[in-house]
Order: sequence, then C-alpha cells, then structure tokens
Amino acid sequence: MKTTSITHKQTFTGVVVKTAMKDTITVRVDRFVKHPKYKKYQTLSKNHLVHNPDNTAVVGDTVTIVSVKPVSKLKCFAVQSVSSKSKK
Repeated sequence: MKTTSITHKQTFTGVVVKTAMKDTITVRVDRFVKHPKYKKYQTLSKNHLVHNPDNTAVVGDTVTIVSVKPVSKLKCFAVQSVSSKSKK
C-alpha cells in the first residue's frame, strides 16, 4: 500500500530590500517573538536570497516566498507572488 505524505513547503512574507543581481532578490522577513527571559516582544529579521526568474519584483514590494530545492549555493527560496507593489 502506498502512503502519500503531504509536504508543506515553508512560505514567508517579506519586503524586497535589494535587486542588484540578475534573477535574484534579497527579501527581509520579520518575526515578532517574545524574549524568553525578559518577556518583552521584539522584532527579529532575516534576509533571504530569493530566485526571481522574471525580475518582476522591485525594491519596496511585499512578496510571498516559498521554499524550493536549492537553485544555487545560497538560494533556497523562489518568489511565489508579489502581494503589493511599491509606490516608486
């Protein structure tokens, strides 16, 4: 009997910070977490290199990214959709 396992890919929403490379953007993903000792909430952020094959996103856009098999040494995410365009 075959068992089908549903794999849920990681998805994040972030803001495009940099578009200097070909087919690659840098996306800042923010998390709102509670400090374990001091019980104060803080914003932690991480930058991800994301594959953007059509160069559709520009700096300031809000994008949804999804995990994919590694495209290069540092790129493990791809743009799924551009949620909101920047005012520029």
